[in-house]
Amino acid sequence: MSTAEETAGGEHEPWVEVTPDAARRLLIAAVDAFAERGYHATTTRDIAGRAGMSPAALYIHYRTKEELLHRISRIGHEKALDILRTAARGDGTAGERLADAVASFVRWHAGHRTTARVVQYELDSLGPDARAEIVALRRQCDAEVRGIIEDGIASGAFDVLDVQGTTLAVLSLCIDVARWFSVRGPWTPDEVGAMYAGLVLRMVGAGVPRR
Repeated sequence: MSTAEETAGGEHEPWVEVTPDAARRLLIAAVDAFAERGYHATTTRDIAGRAGMSPAALYIHYRTKEELLHRISRIGHEKALDILRTAARGDGTAGERLADAVASFVRWHAGHRTTARVVQYELDSLGPDARAEIVALRRQCDAEVRGIIEDGIASGAFDVLDVQGTTLAVLSLCIDVARWFSVRGPWTPDEVGAMYAGLVLRMVGAGVPRR
């Protein structure tokens, strides 16, 4: 499934930050190409062709292929951070906030799996400066989830021996959904999100909250 098809069935338009329209078309084409072929096997000609533009037109908006990947990665990680931060700083118990964070994070990775695969799995294709920026955003995502878990431990709601390891396990579980989820499978993004929220609550020793 292409990024455009995912957008059509998504909750909102995912690339409104990117203007003008030609730059947005090129970015969407790059997401599809990187997800299908991998960053290193994709050429600027591939991207321009998918966008219905000439290779020369690409350089008007993006100086290099890496600049495209960097922008995709930054926007995607900022979205991920916003999802986790909103849940972490919301009302409710630690268990409710952790369930909300996991369900929302999983739902995004399932519903925007083509984009998510590029955002999450092409980090090492970035140069040192761009990679450092994205790593910093990842650390903020990690901190939001870790903070919820620490709140749950402090309140006695969670039984966790290794906070850092559990945080890594929770995030890895959510992110991997982008790798395997299919619209032809037995679950919707909402159903996978709810299932994973329950799994994570059991992981931290909280059980499943009543709804």
